[in-house]
Amino acid sequence: MKRPSAVTELIEELKKLPGVGQKTAERLSFFLMRGSVEQAAKLARAIQGVKEKIILCSNCHGITENDPCDICRDRSRDHSLICVVEEPHDVYVIENMGHYRGVYHVLMGVISPLDGIGPGELTIASLKEKVEKGGVKEVILATNPDMEGESTAVYIGKVLKPHAVRVTRIARGLPIGADIEYADSVTLMKSLEGRSEML
Repeated sequence: MKRPSAVTELIEELKKLPGVGQKTAERLSFFLMRGSVEQAAKLARAIQGVKEKIILCSNCHGITENDPCDICRDRSRDHSLICVVEEPHDVYVIENMGHYRGVYHVLMGVISPLDGIGPGELTIASLKEKVEKGGVKEVILATNPDMEGESTAVYIGKVLKPHAVRVTRIARGLPIGADIEYADSVTLMKSLEGRSEML
């Protein structure tokens, strides 16, 4: 028996989400169908609100509703210390541990030749500009400890080497191949505290 086209369309759209396969998409679609119209409308409004209100900060490239973002505007933070992360959600992971008081720079990905992503597709050039302007004492490279994250960190280290700035890498408290977003706050704090100088 053929599914109603509205259900098939919902399943197909849900499958486009990361980590959602056929079975998960089917479960989610049936969960949404069993819920009230108001629940579905709330979800739809939340998704639409994100698309309409969320922008990227022109300074750090993090997600925000105001430009520049709250972190970049906060004068109590140490603007001479920049933590470089891969994706906007990594900012919130580090913020949630409540230990780091510097600012951020979001790369919007990692160098991945197999996926056609080179340095030009990332925000490395704007990071270099920040360092060239002066006032930055240290850049902490907090990319994920996988092959792409490591190669991106090494590349950025080479780009910033000619400038008078300390470039460090978070310590290996994070296991190789792990994502920052799944790390607990203690492990992440130890990684930041144990960061090492990039050669």
